[in-house]
Amino acid sequence: MREYLLGNVAIVRGILEGGAGLVAGYPGTPSSEIIDTLGPIAGEHGLHVEWSVNEKVALEVAIGSSWAGTRSVATMKHVGLNVAADPLMTLAYLGVDGGLLIVSADDPFCHSSQNEQDSRRYAQFAGIPCLDPADPQEAKDMTAYAFDLSERLNTPVMLRPTTRVSHARADVALGEIPKRFEPKGFRKDPSRRVALPIHARPLHHELLERQDAIRRELEGMPWNRLELRGDMGILAGGIAGLYAEEAAMDLGLDLSILRIGTYPPPIELMTRLVEHVSTLMVVEELEPVLEEEVERLARLHNPDLRMLGKGSGHIPREGELGLFIARNSIATIAGLPMRDLPRLEEASIVPPRPPALCPGCSHRATYYAMRKAFGKGAIYPSDIGCYTMGVGMGTVDTCLCMGASITVGTGIRFGGEELPICCSLGDSTFLHSGIAGLLNAAYNKANITVTIMDNSTTAMTGHQPHPGTGYTASGDTTAAVDLEVLCLALGAGSVETARPYNLGETIEVFRRARDHPGLSVVIAKEACVIGARRGGKRRLPFRVTDECAGCKVCLEFGCPAIEFDGERARINALCTGCGVCAEICPSNAMEVAK
Repeated sequence: MREYLLGNVAIVRGILEGGAGLVAGYPGTPSSEIIDTLGPIAGEHGLHVEWSVNEKVALEVAIGSSWAGTRSVATMKHVGLNVAADPLMTLAYLGVDGGLLIVSADDPFCHSSQNEQDSRRYAQFAGIPCLDPADPQEAKDMTAYAFDLSERLNTPVMLRPTTRVSHARADVALGEIPKRFEPKGFRKDPSRRVALPIHARPLHHELLERQDAIRRELEGMPWNRLELRGDMGILAGGIAGLYAEEAAMDLGLDLSILRIGTYPPPIELMTRLVEHVSTLMVVEELEPVLEEEVERLARLHNPDLRMLGKGSGHIPREGELGLFIARNSIATIAGLPMRDLPRLEEASIVPPRPPALCPGCSHRATYYAMRKAFGKGAIYPSDIGCYTMGVGMGTVDTCLCMGASITVGTGIRFGGEELPICCSLGDSTFLHSGIAGLLNAAYNKANITVTIMDNSTTAMTGHQPHPGTGYTASGDTTAAVDLEVLCLALGAGSVETARPYNLGETIEVFRRARDHPGLSVVIAKEACVIGARRGGKRRLPFRVTDECAGCKVCLEFGCPAIEFDGERARINALCTGCGVCAEICPSNAMEVAK
């Protein structure tokens, strides 16, 4: 049977076909749909599915489940793997019991991320296998296979889908979903589960010896395919293999091609290719992981090989590749002309559309009130979330990584800055990694203000729940964290909750927080406008009356629902009825539409 599946849904199918019993993760594009899809069907398949508070926690939960004998999965995006790196590195020593899969979805071109990084480097660093799918079918098949590989070699296994694989759709051939494997229970063995130095030293030796077994296992996998033809060749990894094959066909070149879907890569196949060709181009996205392996082999087996790739400047080390880049790069092998990038005439007349907060988003009102209270000269460290798109309002001066707004703000203060400092981060981000930063700021007596922009969801990645929402990934009700109580318990000297749609009140709350002699917290609480509308909450839209003086003060607010028409403002159909514009209009020219 075949189904037309999104790449992430194909991974879900692979998880089910692999007999997993637990899946834990933290939302992050492009990986979020995995748990979004699994949550509603968890009970049907006897799965425990959870949104964990961060990626480190998710991996540790999956590790515990694996050590209890249950096949388990931890999902995240590439930057989340940084958070999970601490347990990952030691897990490679300690090994698994039930098969353990780590899905780390990479995001070349930073479609929705603060950096581009290559998760294969982490697999290389940890000494664990990495499976690099080129399409949804491979993603499903690799996922199902990974659990058995993990158990046989006593190692966690990484799956590295990229954005184009996770969000592509394709016909996928389905396998059988077995009955869930019965867990064997936790077996006490301190020599393999307690990472004391006396245990870690021999386990490190085992990890190094295991590398040959991993290579032998992956060498013959069907995702590594070699076709020897002419004396010019292409070696490509993951989705870049699709681009390379199609480019070779388009150019009509009779090239030798090796497509690679596993790391460590297949040394025997690579050696055969290196010995066969005189010119070889390595095509892969982001880091030159395969290229470095080929260079080592070429020194041994074909020192005169002409190597092309990232080192030669033919393949970029940043961004996505795509068919056009691959085609032009491969054309250089045969001395064929490169094509110019096609230019669409329409592109010249379409105005730029930078990312913006939604019409009626409470974060816009929060930032407006923040700036009114603290002034344009204050320092505004911010964080990862949809509120980062408020950068145009002058209230986002830094954005580093999850939870860093508080700690960076603390460092700015103790680095000698005397201007007011007002940090901002979302409720999910605060619970992910901001708690420790707030505790640190309280403990070290940092005189800063922290704003928790509480819209009761993880909005940026698809409106997933978190410990402050009161329900789980499976939709079950659960305890909801009280952010006021939590912040007071962590040592904040002043904690107040404001309702951003009540702009005047919110400005006053920020002023009191600004004047507090020490650490203060403002919780700006208003449900995400998208989530509220989905839940059936509707507000009447606003209109502009004849009292409009054309002062354009409302335009400075930056709401997409407000535009100018001739000499006066106009509110368009995007209005969600938040009413903040009526509070900032000096002419009182905004009213609810009758």
